[in-house]
Amino acid sequence: MAKRDYYEILGVDRNADMNTIKGAYRKLALQYHPDRNPDNKEAEEKFKEATEAYEVLSDQSKRERYDRFGHEGVRQGQDFRTYTNIDDIFSNFGDIFGGSIFDEFFGGGSRRRSSSRRSMGERGSDIKLRFPLTLEEIARGVEKTIKIKKQVVCDTCGGSGAKEGSGYKTCSNCGGSGEIRQVSRSMFGQFVNISTCPYCNGSGKVISELCDNCSGEGRLYGEEKVKVNIPAGVESGNYLPLRGKGNAGRRGGEAGDLIVIIEEKEHPHFIRREDNIIYHLTVSFIDAALGTETEVPTLYGYEKMKIASGTQPGTMLTLHDKGIPHLNSHGKGDQFVYVNVFVPTSLTSEEKQILRKLSENKNFSPDKKAKQKEKDFFEKVKETFFN
Repeated sequence: MAKRDYYEILGVDRNADMNTIKGAYRKLALQYHPDRNPDNKEAEEKFKEATEAYEVLSDQSKRERYDRFGHEGVRQGQDFRTYTNIDDIFSNFGDIFGGSIFDEFFGGGSRRRSSSRRSMGERGSDIKLRFPLTLEEIARGVEKTIKIKKQVVCDTCGGSGAKEGSGYKTCSNCGGSGEIRQVSRSMFGQFVNISTCPYCNGSGKVISELCDNCSGEGRLYGEEKVKVNIPAGVESGNYLPLRGKGNAGRRGGEAGDLIVIIEEKEHPHFIRREDNIIYHLTVSFIDAALGTETEVPTLYGYEKMKIASGTQPGTMLTLHDKGIPHLNSHGKGDQFVYVNVFVPTSLTSEEKQILRKLSENKNFSPDKKAKQKEKDFFEKVKETFFN
């Protein structure tokens, strides 16, 4: 079943500010809270649905990705947690409700958890990858498997950095506190500066014996295959984050992200203008005068198109829904076909004589009205595409 729009779930407009989003979420959370609706599966699902929507829309970066790519932008590489009770959820969103409002309604238990010590691991760095795509690939969307060079988890120690069978010992630099305290004195009194211990990264413990394969880092340089799913309708500069696909973390730390940046390749035949495609079709003088039917290339194959008799140079014809799909919405742009008329540059004496004979006919002489129409047409094109 297709996922509902996050703005629809919270009942807010797409341009809603953060206070409006917070207020909408708070109202739904109170309404569908499990303690108020015991053994009510429908209320529980609505509660989780609202929480998932708020997690995205309350984060500026995630919200931008969602607005650009829809659910695809926040789903790739991201796993929304399955919350089992109120503590799990409001440990992340306690700032919305302030203080102990849930103590008042539900009798406590909604306390934000904290950790006194940091993990030994360090988060891996993000990787930015430029991803060139043809217009055909952009029009259809594409799934590709790519190979990237990056820091990967050491397969000997599993990323811990510790030698097999070894354990951890108290950090001798900080005595296990994870902190370094420096006392300084001045005329105003004594000051204590507290900083994270650089040896244990604030965990208070260090590895007793380092892994021989990675020298205790928990990671090595290597290669990894990554599947990238690009939705139809993207454009140059759009980016798609893949959670946890960047460089491996140090000593069991969280992996960084892979940031896929879209680059649109120049096309030999088509020009893109937003979600519309422009194509220049050249026909002979005879076909323009008499009319013809021809095949025009599009991003989706060839389409038959009628050229009416008397078609003038610069005439714009339209193939509807043959442009780029609108990102994160329904429908496609159009393909505009501009007709160019081929004028021969080398004529035989007989051909020249025929044309001179034809030029004596008034049908082959442009009148002032036709010239004015041509001028009006190009002014319209200029206003439409270049202003």
